[in-house]
Amino acid sequence: MRFDILTLFPELITPLFTSGVTRRAYESGAIEVHLWNPRDHAEGNYRRVDDRPFGGGPGMVMLAEPLLQCLNAIRASRHEEIDAQAPLVLFSPTGALLTHAGVSEWSASPGAIFLCGRYEGVDQRFIDHFVDRQISLGDFVLSGGEIAAMALLDAVARLQPGVLNDEGSHRFDSFNPALDGLLDCPHYTRPEVWQGHPVPAPLMSGHHTQIAQWRRQQSLALTAQSRPELLEKARDQGGLTPKDETFLAAMEAAQAKPGP
Repeated sequence: MRFDILTLFPELITPLFTSGVTRRAYESGAIEVHLWNPRDHAEGNYRRVDDRPFGGGPGMVMLAEPLLQCLNAIRASRHEEIDAQAPLVLFSPTGALLTHAGVSEWSASPGAIFLCGRYEGVDQRFIDHFVDRQISLGDFVLSGGEIAAMALLDAVARLQPGVLNDEGSHRFDSFNPALDGLLDCPHYTRPEVWQGHPVPAPLMSGHHTQIAQWRRQQSLALTAQSRPELLEKARDQGGLTPKDETFLAAMEAAQAKPGP
């Protein structure tokens, strides 16, 4: 799996490969990442990569030509090792929202080329002719696409075999199909009582069925409270059992009951 990243600030991304659990994915070669600076493919003494927008307005716009030359160099490099026609992905507010399903798709792919925009954005002509997909992390704006690229790389890396100490741990992450797309339950560790607050009794019971039931109910309750649309999606897809529905109905009834 190979990812090539077009960025004006490669120094922002390099720490990702040397820190944290996911560094194993890069050190082992499970994921190969190459950083490319469009400035290296710009012309003139100043290696200019941006200019003022036509029509006026604040900010600068990334020039199409340095991006194209950089993209050509990437495709030439990939041609000898892997599919040269890997999709070019732009991180943009107009893109589709990145979800767990999207991360799973990328984790099983041969990779891609990521374009990290800066300033007011990228010349639309380059986007129209060369960008294959656009991705958004949410309804907010970052200074550039580097953080978005790192977020996706981190999410993909942790799904690779051998990256996490416990191979099955990511299966029970929030949004995972193993949880029917629901939020994960709360977690506790030692001491058993901290500042007067004990660990929930079911987790201390040693009864695996009781523990599994508690975790499922907590997952349902947390999702209903914080992300009800995920609960409805799970219901529509047949992910909720009759026991789940009974618990949710009882929870709603208890919440609707007037206080003393």
